[in-house]
Amino acid sequence: MNGIAQIAVCAGLCVVMAVGAAAQRHSDPFTPAEIDQIRDASWEPQQRLTLYVKFARARLVSLEQMRSDPKIKDRAQQTHERLSDFSAIYDELNDNIDTYVDRKNDIRKPLKLIIDADAEFQAKLLALKDAAGVSPEEARQYEFTLTGALDTVNASVEDHRKLLEEQQEAAKHKKLAKAAGGKPE
Repeated sequence: MNGIAQIAVCAGLCVVMAVGAAAQRHSDPFTPAEIDQIRDASWEPQQRLTLYVKFARARLVSLEQMRSDPKIKDRAQQTHERLSDFSAIYDELNDNIDTYVDRKNDIRKPLKLIIDADAEFQAKLLALKDAAGVSPEEARQYEFTLTGALDTVNASVEDHRKLLEEQQEAAKHKKLAKAAGGKPE
């Protein structure tokens, strides 16, 4: 094989590999505007956590709207993609909660909002799971993603409630210590 042929083969392989890699990558669940909002709120726990709830909710609303649109042809695939985006955002929410807890931030206010949203998210995901008129073939295409999203939200509900209780208890101890003239813990 001459040098030009080798270069052509190498270039062809590079193109095939790049296309394959791009096809395997999942798109970012956030829009550029959402990324900017999250970045701007990086040091404000209440604002940042509220944004994650807002974005997760928007993905479920988008999912509901898409599923009720009779013009949609690839409903199962789009359901899978929107559930994946919801799960990615919800996971980011939980990661940020962990970060703020590690920093010892007071996140009681956003936790109350998150706990309310958890109940809403559970209801919407369960409604999707129990949706009438969905063929078994369609449901199989997103069942794993839906089950994963439900499992994550279900596990997080208890974690979020427990964390709120811990934060309320810690705030009460700080207040008592301060009132007693001592240094808060």
